[in-house]
Amino acid sequence: MFKIPARDRVWEIDTPQIMGIMNATQDSFFEASRVEFVDTAVKKAGTFITNGASIIDIGGQSTRPGAQFISAQEEIQNIVPIIESIHAKYPSVLLSVDTFQSKVAEAALQAGAHIVNDISCGAFDKEILKVVTSHNAGYIGMHLTGDKNTMHQVPTRTHIVTEVIQYFEQKKKDLSLQGIENWVLDPGFGFGKTIQENFELVKSLKQFSTLALPILLGVSRKSSIYKTLGIDANEALNGTTVVNTVGLLNGANILRVHDVNEAQQIIKLLSYLA
Repeated sequence: MFKIPARDRVWEIDTPQIMGIMNATQDSFFEASRVEFVDTAVKKAGTFITNGASIIDIGGQSTRPGAQFISAQEEIQNIVPIIESIHAKYPSVLLSVDTFQSKVAEAALQAGAHIVNDISCGAFDKEILKVVTSHNAGYIGMHLTGDKNTMHQVPTRTHIVTEVIQYFEQKKKDLSLQGIENWVLDPGFGFGKTIQENFELVKSLKQFSTLALPILLGVSRKSSIYKTLGIDANEALNGTTVVNTVGLLNGANILRVHDVNEAQQIIKLLSYLA
């Protein structure tokens, strides 16, 4: 069992868990994940919980290729009323804020979030790790290369799995210096990687066990799936289910998904089949 601090509680991960994606922005790549109003967000959260999500990941800024970055204040305005309302309605459910900005993380944690989900693993805003530590919050760090403007460019590399493992070995040391010992890693499916590299990571998740950290897999409806199948994101649920199934069989602990009910069905069936 993994035990991750999550502000006022301990986040225990001993069986596969589901994180439902909620985007408080009109710029996210999958339209059905977007919520514009607080009451819509609370209703969607209720559906997620009913369908089996134990974590809700709320983001106020799109990180898709070509997205326009917004200020921390705009991001805070997008997410804080939603976090406050969901936390008030469902206080036992873990809430995650999807941000790489320390000011946003601070506001979200004060509003009721328990976890910071940082695509940059502390690289874009060094202060974000101090915010996590000061609140004893949960932390998810993702693999990527480059900066905010180049993170979707694919660098030349010899072996994606080796590179990502070495990246997290260094990040473990960096985060330990900030007092963060127990956290969740995300291999960064879809960020600065070829389609082949993305699938290689999913096939090779068992190799990440040497890091002794829980693994979050975020493949939901992403372009490596729908481009491979010659469809679009709206048609990529079946492909997502296949990749998530392989990920769970290879050691993923958390599925970050748009479609919570379908993810829960995978986990239920695998409990009988694996």
